[in-house]
Amino acid sequence: MPVRPRNLVAVTGATGFIGSALCRELLRADYQVRALVRPGSAHKPLPAGVEPIHGELNDAHSLSRFLDRAAAVIHCAGAVRGASRGAFMQTNVAPVDALVQAAKRSGTGRFILISSLAASQPALSPYAASKRAGEAALLAAAGDLECLIVRPPAVYGPGDREMLPLFRLMRGGFAPVLTSPGARFSLIYIADLVHAIVSGLTCPAAHNDEPVFELDDGHPDGYALDELIEEFERTGTARVRRIPVPASVLDFAAAANLRLARMFDYAPMFTPWKLCELRHPRWVCDNAAFSALTGWRPATGFSRGLSLTLGENSGANESPAEDTDELS
Repeated sequence: MPVRPRNLVAVTGATGFIGSALCRELLRADYQVRALVRPGSAHKPLPAGVEPIHGELNDAHSLSRFLDRAAAVIHCAGAVRGASRGAFMQTNVAPVDALVQAAKRSGTGRFILISSLAASQPALSPYAASKRAGEAALLAAAGDLECLIVRPPAVYGPGDREMLPLFRLMRGGFAPVLTSPGARFSLIYIADLVHAIVSGLTCPAAHNDEPVFELDDGHPDGYALDELIEEFERTGTARVRRIPVPASVLDFAAAANLRLARMFDYAPMFTPWKLCELRHPRWVCDNAAFSALTGWRPATGFSRGLSLTLGENSGANESPAEDTDELS
């Protein structure tokens, strides 16, 4: 009988922002890493040292090869863009169930699902609903499989394509105001997030009905937009101008983009549903439960994380410095 390596970890979404950083961190921590590479991602490079398995999440044979002798699986793959509720459900829910069943057949010991803080508010959008449904699919089918569900807030760092454009705009002196007055939100730097995920491989099993953990950078009660602007101004941008965008303009643009996406068959990011998420007044996390379980603590405050992100250096691949500088 083949020996199951204790340190073989199977990762989906390994060519994405979080997945690629996670693979590098796993390799640094002396894990063997295997990645499921779907046809649409075959042109994207994997970190050196990762074993590729070419296949699909909905194909039982692919999943059997992917999980063969794996001690754990980390599911990072998913969709953040979509033109319909069905599209989100197909990508963010169905593969979770297929992967759980395959993990149970292969004898994989632990399943870590990278969800989203949006799952805490499933009524807001099809994306949020699909992430919550993916969590439910894992918990319903897991059986004796040890499960851990991680809900990150907005994740940023070198290579990010979501937060980086906004940061560059603010570095240029302009801050579009899209959120509700008084809104607060948590952030986490990519290196801290992948350190947290890796710590979840060796922590004791979470003995509760819903092993769901929200993570952030440890800044109390998250951030307001004004706090981010103050940090940009403190670190070199003479003045950041707040540019309020009228609600009617945002509503029109989001609706138009969704209609165009359906006409020309592309997956949109900016939709009326995304506006609902942006307008939610409170996306704030608390690390206490996860830290108690794993001993993990965030090490990169926003000032340091911003510098690494805008510098486009290799900070996402480094162990976070012993740096807890935060906005005060």
